[in-house]
Amino acid sequence: MGNIETKTNLDVFRKEVRAWLEENCPESMRKPVKSPDDVYWGGRKGDFDSDDQKVWYERMLAKKWIVPYWEEKYGGGGLNSQETKIITEEMMRLSCRKPLFSFGISMLGPALLKFASDEQKMRFLPEIVQAKIRWCQGYSEPGAGSDLAGLQTKAEDKGDHYLVNGQKVWTSYADKSDWIFCLVRTDFDVPKHNGISFLLIDMASEGVSTRPIKLISGKSPFCETFLDNVKVPKENLIGELGQGWTIAKYLLTHERQMIGGIGETRKPRPLSAVAIKGVGLTHGILSDSSLRADVAKFEMDEAIFDMTIERAIDEAKAGNNSGALSSFFKYYGTELNKQRYELMLALNGYKGLAWEGESSNNGELARAFCRTKGNSIEGGTSEIQLNIISKRILGLPSK
Repeated sequence: MGNIETKTNLDVFRKEVRAWLEENCPESMRKPVKSPDDVYWGGRKGDFDSDDQKVWYERMLAKKWIVPYWEEKYGGGGLNSQETKIITEEMMRLSCRKPLFSFGISMLGPALLKFASDEQKMRFLPEIVQAKIRWCQGYSEPGAGSDLAGLQTKAEDKGDHYLVNGQKVWTSYADKSDWIFCLVRTDFDVPKHNGISFLLIDMASEGVSTRPIKLISGKSPFCETFLDNVKVPKENLIGELGQGWTIAKYLLTHERQMIGGIGETRKPRPLSAVAIKGVGLTHGILSDSSLRADVAKFEMDEAIFDMTIERAIDEAKAGNNSGALSSFFKYYGTELNKQRYELMLALNGYKGLAWEGESSNNGELARAFCRTKGNSIEGGTSEIQLNIISKRILGLPSK
């Protein structure tokens, strides 16, 4: 009887969510995102690009659906996983954009919920929801990429604060961010994994500077970040001293899920629709049989991946989840995204290779194709993910 009642309540909740979204999500917030600059990131330097963007964020904030599964005291809606899933599904059905794009939500927030003190949670989590802080991630260094535990950015204990010196690289949107969650070395006399701590640093602090890195796509979303004698209050240490590697691994599972596309409320335009527009139909089917087969295979792989994600979510609810699964999702989601853009270039022919000009929206497709190559590097290279999958999921020997 209880299961029937629960299903009935969820059906009612779904109808209410659907009606609310249809009434409150502006039409322009249901259109595809053109670029990372076409969304609301919040923060001290952030602003709304349109009235609709502002209205959508404010309505979702008032509804407590920016992060619906966080507790209300942190600015969330206090909803359970089933209710949250319904909101995601209904947003997908309408193609609603996320009202706020934030590394604070997708990466830092889960780590704070697990490792931060009550005071730290109350200080930072509500401000993430309220879009007061835009966060970036300070992990990789010029000499510490795949071997992240080899990082050398140093934090010295100076009594009431840490003095931080070092350099980070590939720091996404560091030049636009307010704070950075940063891995630092606090002990050089222990095994390298054990001497790392997790600090939150205000980017407005004296001694913090950034320099954009221009990519092959022509864009500069990544930066070098320099920390020169930066004073960081001790209350900005998350978890215990030397616990940084544990926190970093936990946070990386969420970053990899984000890169893999898990939990996205918007799905890209179906590849078959792109194919019809780019190649055209002959007797109701794509005129190019080879491309037709490639598109069909891709859409089957994509559907299977989505179903696998759903199964993993259900297994996680039952307590049967492995953190290593995030490596699988990150790897396969990355490969699917690269395949998608390779096929899109093929479907658009020579027009897809245009690098500039109004007709190609300044080379949007070609530049996006180049950007996908970075998916297999960021958040842990594909080679690293395959090693994790082989050892921790398949149980294969190291040698």
